[in-house]
Amino acid sequence: MEFLIAPERLELADAVRTYLAGTHGAEVLRRLDADGNRDPAIWAGLVEMGLPGLLVPEDHGGLGLRLLDGALIAREAGRVCLAEPLVDSALVMVPWLAARGETERLAAIATGEYRPTPAHAINGWQADGDGPSMAGVDPLRNLAALPADASDDPLLLDLGALMSAAELVGLAEAMLDQAVEYSKIREQFGQPIGGFQAIKHKLADVAVALEFARPVVWRAAQALDDGLASASLHVSHAKLVAADASYLAGESAIQVHGAMGYTYEVDLHFWMKRAWALGGAWGSRGFHMRRVDAAVIGGGHAIGPEQTFA
Repeated sequence: MEFLIAPERLELADAVRTYLAGTHGAEVLRRLDADGNRDPAIWAGLVEMGLPGLLVPEDHGGLGLRLLDGALIAREAGRVCLAEPLVDSALVMVPWLAARGETERLAAIATGEYRPTPAHAINGWQADGDGPSMAGVDPLRNLAALPADASDDPLLLDLGALMSAAELVGLAEAMLDQAVEYSKIREQFGQPIGGFQAIKHKLADVAVALEFARPVVWRAAQALDDGLASASLHVSHAKLVAADASYLAGESAIQVHGAMGYTYEVDLHFWMKRAWALGGAWGSRGFHMRRVDAAVIGGGHAIGPEQTFA
């Protein structure tokens, strides 16, 4: 059996990674933080790449791709700590609206003219909503009070949790990269700290956590795409392991940077704040642990190697 992601899917993600790396670096995050956290030029670039229409069906002007493709792009949004609400609008709301048969405005989403954002009762806020502003830990997210008509649809919850898990993977990867690069230039006792065994082990732990998290997230995306009865279980599993990997990456990166890691002068804090914000979004750790417990310990989902590909 072949369980690798198709090359064409990875090529699209690589193209998005290259584009975002050149247009949404740390200097952009600092400019947005200082001068207002939205820039129409950034959204226009995303529209030019066709990203708002990624999951919009072809007969509505989109690319008609699947949730796994969306998760791969959400990961890239996390890697650059993307400020614009691309993930919420294009990767969460589009498949939810399509599943509900509410297709009349999908074409406007594909062209970037309409940017709906999800409002779910499990969150105490709505990102980029129209209600009164709320303070949040992440300076690049605009939070508004949750509207009275917020949805409690389990599918919307699963989509939001899935895409936030994919973003958390990208955030963790970026923080690991920053820690590795800093370990090459910071010196103690006349040599780069990256050569010390303790540092190598700490960063290797993050790499291992990511190695375990990535396939769990991709599995969850495929399970939702396939409409499996166990899809919610896989989503909760993905959210848990992705959040754990991002927290470990942030803690380890801070320690590698030393006391500087806590300061505003080090770019790391943008990624850490986003990881903290998304870690608690779309269901707390306790919520997702309870869903996993109910399925596995409760006996509703068979486990063991003979069940892996059932």
